[in-house]
Amino acid sequence: MADGESPPVFTLEAVNALLPRLRAFMDQQMARRTEIEQRLEKLAKLLGTAPDTIQVDDGDPPPVRDLKQDLVDHVSRYQSAWSELEAMGAVLKDPRTGLVDFYGQVDGERVWLCWRYGEDAVTHYHGLHEGFSGRKAIEPAMRNRHLN
Repeated sequence: MADGESPPVFTLEAVNALLPRLRAFMDQQMARRTEIEQRLEKLAKLLGTAPDTIQVDDGDPPPVRDLKQDLVDHVSRYQSAWSELEAMGAVLKDPRTGLVDFYGQVDGERVWLCWRYGEDAVTHYHGLHEGFSGRKAIEPAMRNRHLN
């Protein structure tokens, strides 16, 4: 989305139609995150403590240097991949749990249509200034009246 461009407003049907693609994407991102965490654990064992940074230092022994470089590459791929999510019109709220919101509309007001990794469909929404704890169920009658 270019600067100054309005974010897309989705219908419930449009978001749910994106879920197979979104689910596949999140599967990849969660796997990447797991790989990063496993490499960080391995690095901590090599160093005897959790590292303050994964930046490669000339003084690092070769196994540490190689693992740090591998981590830098993995983190870079993980971070740059989030642009694919943005290209779908989604907003990442929590990468750890795979919480993703899409702009929607209920009763003429802008809301977040809320989806979390592992859910089969978008079944909740919340106000733009509310978080996950403010989620409200999308009732069948509401779906027909306000989200189409």
